[in-house]
Amino acid sequence: AEAKAKAVEKAVEKPAPPAKPDDLKRVEGIGPKISGILQGAGITTFAQLADTDEDRINKILEEADPKLLRLAHPASWPQQARLAAAGKWDDLEKLQKTLKRGRKT
Repeated sequence: AEAKAKAVEKAVEKPAPPAKPDDLKRVEGIGPKISGILQGAGITTFAQLADTDEDRINKILEEADPKLLRLAHPASWPQQARLAAAGKWDDLEKLQKTLKRGRKT
């Protein structure tokens, strides 16, 4: 019983390993610069991007470089990221065909 308790205690002490970063550039409208900015703000996975609302993304971009908001349109990024996080690559591709720089065309 004591050995089992120590094993449980040891398992509880170890923090979960950080999630492996996703390639955020797979989201239409995100290039290397914006990917780096989002990662710097702690958004490193599709799931995290999916859970981030457009206003927060706009604020992150504006703080990094206000000029980015003239080029980037993050309204569709959480939706795209949800599909990517779920592994729905065909659905993501269909959606991306309707977008230009992250905006519906």
